[in-house]
Amino acid sequence: MTSTVPLRPAQPHTIGFGNVRRSEFTKLRSVRSTYWTALVAALGAIAVGVLICIQWRNNVLAGKDSVDGLDAPLISLNGLYLAQVAFGTLGVLVISSEYGTGMIRATVAAVPQRRAVLAAKGIVFAASSLVLAEILSFSAFGIGQAILAPTHASVSITAPGALRATVGGGLYLTAVGLLGFGLGALIRHTAGALSAFFGVLFASTALVDLLPTSWRNDLIDYMPANSGSQILTTAANGSVLGPWSGLGVLCSYAAAAILAACVLVTRRDV
Repeated sequence: MTSTVPLRPAQPHTIGFGNVRRSEFTKLRSVRSTYWTALVAALGAIAVGVLICIQWRNNVLAGKDSVDGLDAPLISLNGLYLAQVAFGTLGVLVISSEYGTGMIRATVAAVPQRRAVLAAKGIVFAASSLVLAEILSFSAFGIGQAILAPTHASVSITAPGALRATVGGGLYLTAVGLLGFGLGALIRHTAGALSAFFGVLFASTALVDLLPTSWRNDLIDYMPANSGSQILTTAANGSVLGPWSGLGVLCSYAAAAILAACVLVTRRDV
């Protein structure tokens, strides 16, 4: 006499969002473009900042420039303006490279929930970018202030606005990177997304400069680069936006691009 055990229905296999995040982190750290862009960002943030600080120090010591009204934190963080190009480029490549190689088909086959994939990519990229960006920002600030010390214009991290500007430098780079990520996810073509990124971040300011003066004055502070960079300043510069509100405007550009990509990701073929 034999007994039979009823078969249980097969349970659907779920990968889990944590596993998707780990997979995306593996992708990010296993491609050369990540390390090349990180190297370019480091050279931009630190090397350029060092050169600018040396020039300012030499000019002040030679009597060519005055330290009156000098925004010492901003001087040392000037290299972030070049580093932002690397962060934005990496943000584009994180998503567009998979579409370019066709690997996105394998990703979607493994994880059919496309928005989950997009969210995992965004979280991994944002977290990794923030860590690197803050390291670069604090390094640039410390080295720059050491160079400016002979002029007695250097400030400590506890000086008014210095900590906010330094922390804000990392947040600024991360927001720029997420803008690139959003445009990459939206356009899905590397060349097109990079063109859109440079257009939104830089060309928009140039176009606004061509408008009549009254329109230009009303709009210029709300352009992505102009608004976001307010977080780096510790001296009044005439902008209608404060440091955090300016960074918020930049984040809204990135959020709009990512939101549009989230809406379209389930409506288009891979």
